[in-house]
Amino acid sequence: MSEKGMTRRGVCSTLLTIGGLAVTGIASGETKATAPTRPAADDVFLDQRVADAVQRGATMEEIAKLREPAVRTPEEALRLLKVGNSRFFGGQARRPELSAAERRAQILGQSPFAVILGCSDSRVPTEIVFDQSLGSLFITRVAGNIVDTSTVGSIEYAVEHLNTRLVVVLGHEGCGAVKAALLPAADRAKETPSIQALLNQIVPSIAKLPAIRDGKAKMREAVISNVRQQVANLNRQPAITAAVAARRIAVVGAYYEITSGAVDFLETEAELRLSSVTSGKHWRAHLG
Repeated sequence: MSEKGMTRRGVCSTLLTIGGLAVTGIASGETKATAPTRPAADDVFLDQRVADAVQRGATMEEIAKLREPAVRTPEEALRLLKVGNSRFFGGQARRPELSAAERRAQILGQSPFAVILGCSDSRVPTEIVFDQSLGSLFITRVAGNIVDTSTVGSIEYAVEHLNTRLVVVLGHEGCGAVKAALLPAADRAKETPSIQALLNQIVPSIAKLPAIRDGKAKMREAVISNVRQQVANLNRQPAITAAVAARRIAVVGAYYEITSGAVDFLETEAELRLSSVTSGKHWRAHLG
């Protein structure tokens, strides 16, 4: 089959079969195959150093230092998520586990390389989707992956105090909260006040969707529209704005396809741009 005749999933599957997929650079739009998805030499040497340290009776402090994060830029953090999801998507997940000594050493502190604002949906276990180990990701989950006071506070804590390099708003296929927000106002009014308050923070992003006949396509567009809106909401927070301006972090969106296991990232300004009908509105304007 010619390259033009292959679907995106087909290309991903082929790359994973021959050794894995990595994407370099935020908003670069370029992909390339990398080394096979078996553990890299540095990982093997690190595991051996940890094993040696445990055998000689190393302290928790010494073991913890062996696992100091090497992620220094948003680009590196994004690449780790993409490579991890490629392993999961391709059925080559490592399910990274830590030894008992390493788990105990984690009490000394944490240094997650990315923050994920995801949905509470049980079908979207974030660490598994990105094939990451304990201590790698700082997770905030709420139905509809909405930005509110609690989620902003959690994200800002990770950015300001844990040196996290990337913030990802992760929506997903078949999101129940988004589906409920698409219902007529009369139907939403039948929910409890707390559920209504949650849905009210999703409604503005999906109120003016274009006419789409296909139900699955409409749901995908609604979820992605909500992801874009929540990214925009985050980018209005002064602490996040300052961190992005200083190039300490990047804020991106993502869409997890439950049926395939693949995550699509929204990185560029064009991919994250709000529709003209919502971009001029404050994110709480609909609340009065």
